[in-house]
Amino acid sequence: MADRTSPADTLGDALLAGERAALARAITLAESRRADHREQAQALIQRLLPRTGGAIRVGITGVPGVGKSTMIDALGSYLTGKGHKVAVLAVDPSSTRTGGSILGDKTRMARLSVDPNAYIRPSPSSGTLGGVAAKTRETMLLCEAAGFDVILVETVGVGQSETAVADLTDFFLVLMLPNAGDELQGIKKGIIELADMIAVNKADGAGATAARAAAAQYKAALHILAPTSSLWSTPVVTVSGLTGEGLDKLWSRIEEHRARFEAKGLIAERRRRQDVKWMWAMVQDRLQAKLRHDPALKARTPELEAAVASGRLAPTLAAEEIAQALGL
Repeated sequence: MADRTSPADTLGDALLAGERAALARAITLAESRRADHREQAQALIQRLLPRTGGAIRVGITGVPGVGKSTMIDALGSYLTGKGHKVAVLAVDPSSTRTGGSILGDKTRMARLSVDPNAYIRPSPSSGTLGGVAAKTRETMLLCEAAGFDVILVETVGVGQSETAVADLTDFFLVLMLPNAGDELQGIKKGIIELADMIAVNKADGAGATAARAAAAQYKAALHILAPTSSLWSTPVVTVSGLTGEGLDKLWSRIEEHRARFEAKGLIAERRRRQDVKWMWAMVQDRLQAKLRHDPALKARTPELEAAVASGRLAPTLAAEEIAQALGL
């Protein structure tokens, strides 16, 4: 009798067995824009779905210069030292223009990049933010199925990427620099409202005093904002990615948050809401893909853009023509 094992089954078996090469192949398949690859990836993820969802998903963002790569390297190494398997993923909307910086970051995560219990994966190199976030979510599920129990999702870009990562994770960590006086002036209220914890990095050596002062200022600033949940008030901690100081306290607060919210069923509820957003992100990505790849639309879109830009055609009429071409 002929073997009817599908490619998704074969790849899935290898991934579940802990083969890193199989995980890499599965992620590449999920990121592909080819229709046949997308179909295989969907079959694979559907098959693996019962083996996903067990990881602690932590989103991490930080202002430029905050030492995010060093911090993630230190935190990931601390966690693998405690017996965890850690995957580091990235959401990078800027990669559509510049190629992003995660590959550089990977080289700066010196310990994690050679740790057998860690896995670092850059975000896709092109696509809309919604599409990139959707691919990152698929990668996250594949990593969970492969046995990784902590997923660190890094924002490489700025702006909307913070919201995208908050919609991927259970806990959102915002890293800050010790010079709080300047940062408090320019800090985005929206990011602080997303934060489940603020960590002032570089709290080592001469920077320790400044970090403690900054933490006090952030705590005072947070009092102005109403807590997003009666179960949790956003803590402010000081840490050092360079020395590892404070990582134990930081992680214990993340575990405390998970225990509180899991006990009330709120982690599962949050993930269900995220799944709905994921669905719509993928719908949007498919629409964008059709706009990019449909021959008739590719030929007509520049003409419509030129007509709108010159004032010869109303934007509403141009949008209507594109919508009709998409079958909307």
